[in-house]
This record gives sequence, C-alpha cells and structure tokens, in this order.
Amino acid sequence: MYAGKALFAQLMDFLPWTTFARIVDRYGGNHRVRTLPCAEHFRVLAFAQLTYRESLRDIEAVLCAQSAKLYHMGIRTPVRRSTLADANERRDWRIYAEFAQRLIAQARKLYAEEDLGLELSNTVYALDSTTIDLCLSLFPWAPFRRAKAAVKMHTLLDLRGSIPSFIHVSDGKLHDVNALDLLIPEPAAIYVMDRAYLDFERLFALQEAGAFFVTRAKSNANLRRVYSAPSDRAQGIICDQTVALSGHYSRKRYPRHLRRIRFKDPDTQKTLVFLTNLFGPPPMTICALYKARWQVELFFKWIKQHLRIKKFHGTSENAVKAQIWVAVSVYVLVAIVRKRLDLDASLHTLLQVLSVTLFEKTPLNQGLFDSPNTTKPNGDPNQLNLFEC
Repeated sequence: MYAGKALFAQLMDFLPWTTFARIVDRYGGNHRVRTLPCAEHFRVLAFAQLTYRESLRDIEAVLCAQSAKLYHMGIRTPVRRSTLADANERRDWRIYAEFAQRLIAQARKLYAEEDLGLELSNTVYALDSTTIDLCLSLFPWAPFRRAKAAVKMHTLLDLRGSIPSFIHVSDGKLHDVNALDLLIPEPAAIYVMDRAYLDFERLFALQEAGAFFVTRAKSNANLRRVYSAPSDRAQGIICDQTVALSGHYSRKRYPRHLRRIRFKDPDTQKTLVFLTNLFGPPPMTICALYKARWQVELFFKWIKQHLRIKKFHGTSENAVKAQIWVAVSVYVLVAIVRKRLDLDASLHTLLQVLSVTLFEKTPLNQGLFDSPNTTKPNGDPNQLNLFEC
C-alpha cells in the first residue's frame, strides 16, 4: 500500500510556492495575520474548487471531518467559516491574480507546440467574455441592469492548449469592445473575435502593432470592393475580395484595405461574412480560424460547469475576484499536471476523479486514471467459477 502524500498534497507540490511567497510579500498579504495566512487560504479555496464546495459552512464541515489530515495538506489550523469569511474580505485579490498569471505563463510554454490543425505558425487567440449573474441587493458594486447585478469575465484564450493568457474581471456594464483597450497587442499574433469587437479604430491599432485579426462583418457595413480573387464555390467560398471602407468616419479610422470572405456553410446553409487583415492564407483557413473561436465558448461552459464561480463564498468585490482567480489557477494547474505527467485523461476526467480522491494516498501518475476494463479481478485464481460450463 502506498503510504506517501495525499493526492491534494501531491497536486499542490506542482505550484511554485517560492513565487507565491514573493507575491504575498509584495502586497503585504500576511501583515498582522495570525491565522489562515495567504498560502493556507489559497489551499482552502483550491480545495473548495476541486471538491465542488458551494458555501463556507460546506467547506468547514468537510475539512473538520478530515481534521487529522489537514496538516499534511498544508493547513496548520482548523478552518472556521468566520476566519475564512474574513480572509475572503481582506486578502488582496491581486495576489491570486498575479499568481494565476505566473501559472498561465508556465502552461503556455508547455502547450506551445500543440497542433492547431492549421498550417500556421502564428499564435492564435480567441477573445470573448462571459457574464456571471449576481443578486443586486447582495452585490451592489457590480451593476448590470436596473434590477440585476453581474460581473463579466473578459478572456483572451490561447488556442494552443486552451490556456487563458489574459483575464479581466469587470462589472456587467463594461462593453466587450472596451476589452481591446486593455490588451497589449502581440506582433504576428492572430486575434479571432465575434462582431461585438468590430470597432475599426481599435482594429487599426492592432494592425499598426503588427497583429492580425479575424472577425465577422455587420450587415450594415459600408464596404467598397477593390479586387476579387478566384473563389471555390464547391468548398462554400462565395467570394474572396479585397475591400475598402467607404464611410466618411470609418475610412478615417481604418484607412487600409481589408479582406472580405463570404462563406456558405454546407451543413447549416448559413452564410457568414468574415473581415480580416490576413491576406496570405487561403480563404478556408480564415473560415477554420473563426470556427476555432468556439473553443473560448467551450472554455466558459466548462469552467462554469466544473468550477465554483456561480456561487460565491463572499459578497464583496475582493471576495468575488479572489474566488474567480483561484478557480482559474486550479484550471491551469490541472492543465500543467496533465501535460507534465503526460496523462491521457481529459481535464474534465481529471477534475471528476480528483473531486472524490483528494484524501487518497495514491500516486498521481500511477493507475489513477486507468480504464476500468483493464482492472484485474481481486478473487482467488484457484476459485472455481459457479457458472463455468
């Protein structure tokens, strides 16, 4: 029998705790803190994410039931919900945000060689946001509508590995297009966005920074055809054109030519019109790039279903942002572990198994994710089979 560390402790060993300590010192996170310092606070919130705990009372009950194992998890004192509530209010959320960014940097290096299925060497990002609904009476700092509160999670997803490279948490009123002002454009990178980000002045800033973009055109776009390239209607490409903006203000905001591709999906018979400043690749590659944007939608769906960001453990802005960033850290940590241990299981499977085995003392890289069909029976080989012919 393996008598080593519990799975939770093995998982936490993959975190760069020296880096975490430097970040905590930079923000004074442990100043005048007697119980539950930032490292233990992070472990408790990570445990809540991995085991799907939905309230402070829930967290307290489960950890109290396993009090004999807390020390080996890195938690030195019993966790009380009042102490945890105070920590959620007072531990600066920027500590967990910066730590998540360090983990993201590690994960992106590990997944840098992932195959996108496209003949492109560029880094490809998908930009989008998701809205997390809140109660206005409990979260008055996050206005959204007249009788509703919400926070928005603006995410720039690196499509190689589906790793979020940029996240900004705002109130529900911040329009999606304003997230472009927060980005630092990466030269030669490709940014794939939907029509909510169609702002020619901001897109021209990407152009001037040496970046590329792929988005969809609006139905009322005032465009003038300059040149038409040969199109392959058998593949669904209706037209591949070089166009110029003909509106008075839009022409000033984007004085360069754009590429317009009209594509008819053979499966849904829906016609889509793409705008891009990427002239080199064939038109089907542009269509495939926009189709790959769906990965960011799947990321939002996945993180809402499998991590705890629908029900929050505090009502303050600090508590909400800290919980979101810890959720992101857990997602990226599991992605790092999966890559470093070369596990075949998906992130979904990893989280499902970890949620019920965190206290087990099973090696993380041995036998935990084996298929049940390969498991050998435990019975005596000399025992006769009752139903044997």
